[in-house]
Order: sequence, then structure tokens, then C-alpha cells
Amino acid sequence: MDLILAIDLKDGQVVHGKGGHRETYRPLDWAFSDTAEPIGFLKAYRPKYIYIADLDRIEGTGDNTDLICACAHLTNCCYADRGLASRKDALDTPGIIDIIGTETASGALEDFKGGFLSVDIKEGRVIPSGEEPVAFLERLHSGTVRGCIILNITSVGTGTGVSAEEAARMRAVFDGTLIYGGGVAGADDLAILSGAGFDGAIVATAVHSGAIPLEWIQRGTVC
Repeated sequence: MDLILAIDLKDGQVVHGKGGHRETYRPLDWAFSDTAEPIGFLKAYRPKYIYIADLDRIEGTGDNTDLICACAHLTNCCYADRGLASRKDALDTPGIIDIIGTETASGALEDFKGGFLSVDIKEGRVIPSGEEPVAFLERLHSGTVRGCIILNITSVGTGTGVSAEEAARMRAVFDGTLIYGGGVAGADDLAILSGAGFDGAIVATAVHSGAIPLEWIQRGTVC
């Protein structure tokens, strides 16, 4: 199972937040990096894989695309959520996997066939539709998208953990690439996700706090 370091960009800085309250997110200049400048931050962490959320573009207040492209050159693979409404705004750049999130997507899911979809969840429901996540994933079973990121926004930065039952239910109804992010607290949660058959886990706070060893992120897998 791949381990992917999450990076949130806001006003050109790497920020750290909790529970999806983006207005409270502040520059992340502690833990293993003394700078929140993205390139310096990445050089300090040296992750194999990264997931970047451009919070400015997602909320329509700015654009960090140039920074994302620069960051991608420092890793083996960069998953990028730039608040896309449709595939026409995708970067289609080597080394970057464009993510379309349910929070910002417009149109039918069929329009995103072959791409990566972020199933954005708040308070246990997919936003903005309000669907139950497993029911939502069942609609994708036929291969509508290449893969899905289950992003539990409410749990971001909280370390609340992963439900083994929910992880198993999600994996059972979706046969494409499946990655989980939000609330992963440590090695036990990674074991739950790996045991359920997930292909990857997106982590951040647990790395910054030392609950997940930095070298695991640098190797891109649980060691």
C-alpha cells in the first residue's frame, strides 16, 4: 500500500489545519521543516508520493498551479486537487495525476471517465449531494473512473482513526484504485486500510507528530 504525504497550499504556503475549517489553517513551519515555503518543505520531508490540495483554487480565491508543477518535479508522483469543475481544466502533465473532487465537480460522473475522483466527505456524507459514501461508490462500480480518493474532510488533522467496517464496505463495492485520507492516526489505521485492500493512504498530521515514521513517507510504503 502506497503512503502519500498530504500538502495543503494556501496563499503560496504549506498550511496545517483541522476538521476542514480552512479559514483557521496556518503555515506549517514546525515538525521536520522550518519553512512553509513548498519547495523548502518538500526538500526537508523528501516524500516519494504527494497529494496537493490547492485550497485557493478550490475556494476560488487564487491559483497555485505553478507551485504544484514545481513540487511535482521533486517527487515520483503528485496527486493534485486544483478544484477542477471538469476535465478540460486538467493539467495533463507527466508526473501529475489530476483529481476532480465532488466538492467542485460539475456535470455527470460519466464526464470524468478514466480520471481520478475525490469523494469528499463531511459529517459522514458526500458533498454536495449528501449521499452515503458506500452508496455513492456503488454507482462507480462499472468503471466510471480510474480510481477514487476517499477524503474525510471532517477528520483531517484530528487523528480520529479509521473504521475497519467502513473501510471494508467501501472496498467491497469499488474495484478500481482506492485511496483513503483524513484522520489516519498511525500504524494501526494503516494496517486496517491495507487489510481492507486499499491501494494507498494519504497522511499528514500523523507524520508531523511522529506517529508515522518520516522514513515510511520517504520510501512511499509502510516499512
